[in-house]
Amino acid sequence: MGTWTMWEIVWFVCSVQFWRMGVLWTLQLIYSYFKLWFLETFTQRSISYSRCRLAQNTLNRRPVCIITGATSGLGAAAALSLAREGFYVVLAGRCKDFLSKTMVEIKQEDADAHVKAFQVDLSSFQSMLEFKSSLQQWLLDSEMHPSIQLLINNAGILATSHRFNVEGYDQMMGTNYIGAFVLTNLLLPLLKDSYIPSRVVNVTSFTHRCVSNMQVDEETFLGKHSLLSKPYPCAQVYESTKLCLVLFSYELHRRLRLVEGSTLVSVMAADPGAVSTNIMRELPLPLSNLAMTALKFLGLLQSSEDGVKSILDAALAPPELSGAYFFGGRGRTIASSVLSYDSKLAEKLWNSSCKFFLN
Repeated sequence: MGTWTMWEIVWFVCSVQFWRMGVLWTLQLIYSYFKLWFLETFTQRSISYSRCRLAQNTLNRRPVCIITGATSGLGAAAALSLAREGFYVVLAGRCKDFLSKTMVEIKQEDADAHVKAFQVDLSSFQSMLEFKSSLQQWLLDSEMHPSIQLLINNAGILATSHRFNVEGYDQMMGTNYIGAFVLTNLLLPLLKDSYIPSRVVNVTSFTHRCVSNMQVDEETFLGKHSLLSKPYPCAQVYESTKLCLVLFSYELHRRLRLVEGSTLVSVMAADPGAVSTNIMRELPLPLSNLAMTALKFLGLLQSSEDGVKSILDAALAPPELSGAYFFGGRGRTIASSVLSYDSKLAEKLWNSSCKFFLN
């Protein structure tokens, strides 16, 4: 049970958060699969895309892929798969030991894999700036093309208590959304300088469908709204971070493709569904085991190897494609929530994020 007492577990089971995660999240996941099945079966409007082979430059240099949260679960699975696809995979994570362990495991699976690890904390702006500097120096020292071809924003946590990052923002919001927003903007010049069309893939979640409205202001990023709730509204905050990622994906797509008119950088959202990872490690062990068992019984729980398919579909989709939401594997896409297509909300989120995090 970790640091949870029996009374705390009982209290959590009686909370809105537990039932929101246990019931509402499950219903939204079922709805996503139903939507996919309905489109394929009755409307014949299901859209899927085949994966493309990599194009290398004239010097036969490997394209560079950066994966955040790459030390376990979906991140590690994506790293192995993309190394096999021919990418030089850069693992970005907080723990040096876990990064080293993941590199060894990838090499054991594929001796020809090209991997490099960088320690970076996505909840720290300074850490991300240092990462960019170290990455550029490595590209220079390795005599590689001074650009990157693929960025997968995969890092995420499900926190059960209110915590702040070093900049004073809610840690779950900081890790799940702010880190992805800041890192993408820091690395955007390297993506634009790519010798082949480059791509950003934001790993989101079906849980974003649970959000019916959202405030976009500094207090949301600081976590002041959630401070008013006892206990910490972990489910709602997690859902909001994933909605922010979808809104960010569509707004970045709009700015790059529709405003700038550039076809060099594309943007995708990828929803892996329910996957057996350690995302629920902060929950009491009996409850996380119960959740995994229930999802498995319903046929909704996937292994990391299966769950990563939607991420790979998004990463390897045709280079001219952008602004799609991948879900369900086999290159399939569906529509995200109605709120996620609110262009005014997306623009407000972008402007607020730039104001608070890119000054």
